[in-house]
Amino acid sequence: MSKIRKEKKGSGKRRTGGRTLAPSKDRRGLDAADIALPIDDERIAPLVAQVRGRGGAPIGAYCEPLSGSTILVASLPLASVQPTPFQRDLSPTHTKRLAQKIDEAGSFLDPIIVVRDEKGEFCTPNGRHRLAAAKVLGLRQITALVCPDESLAFRILALNTEKAHNVKDRSLEVIRMARALAKREPRTKETDYAAQFEAPEFLTLGVLYAKDGRFAGGAYSSFLRKVDRFSDRTLAVSLREREGYAARLREIDTQVRKIVKSLEARGFKSPYLRTFVVARINPVRWIRTKPGDKKPPMPIAAALTRMTAAARTFDVGKVRSSDLALVAALSGE
Repeated sequence: MSKIRKEKKGSGKRRTGGRTLAPSKDRRGLDAADIALPIDDERIAPLVAQVRGRGGAPIGAYCEPLSGSTILVASLPLASVQPTPFQRDLSPTHTKRLAQKIDEAGSFLDPIIVVRDEKGEFCTPNGRHRLAAAKVLGLRQITALVCPDESLAFRILALNTEKAHNVKDRSLEVIRMARALAKREPRTKETDYAAQFEAPEFLTLGVLYAKDGRFAGGAYSSFLRKVDRFSDRTLAVSLREREGYAARLREIDTQVRKIVKSLEARGFKSPYLRTFVVARINPVRWIRTKPGDKKPPMPIAAALTRMTAAARTFDVGKVRSSDLALVAALSGE
């Protein structure tokens, strides 16, 4: 007889996906009385003047509850705000759909984040599609949370409400941001921005996507996740190294495409041919990494060398239909 597990009543805990979300016992941030900020406060006076000078209207101000940094709530002319160059590329389809939904709701309630760039111009690090949707709708002004901290532009993507939907978009965001930071702060280390970049493989894949938007980066993500790590060298130096890694990976992919064509010539027809070949030549595919283990099972340079050799010696005559069937089944899972 099967037993039915019952939840205890009155436990006071709410479960989400089998995990308990417990509030922190430590209290952080400002009290309510410390958050409100007068619009004529000297800390935001330059922002207020700039907003008015651009034809906008200051609405209010406050101290951000966690960090205490000053934020100005303002209405800005659309023409006065530009997106930062390292966001995901604009999707016309997404923009039109967003504009349609906003129009159907009858309200544009989600303000964009705005900072000033090095030239003092207003830019949004996470509102490209909302800004474009506002233009589609013909709005004169857009509501914004204006922050005087310029560096927020490089940190906000970690909280981006317009998250990139695939490896390509995310990788392009990261490499564009890294290159901008390398010029802005050349002495900083790559590891200093690990939180902003999210994963080291996005940098390597970003180099590849920036040169070839059709590169099949998804096929190499698993390989790179195991061997790619953030560098403790400066951004300028680490990016040059990644250019080299990307060039080697591009050569490997050229060989992979030749192998795929050979397999197709032998009658193999499957959307997983490239995935299958990459998995076969992956030198770390059977090596399991322990949770929290930061050391790669193999240095990326050595892994690329072994992968290159495996691609050159790949024997298409040993491939069986059952091998592809297994890859298809695993990909489906």
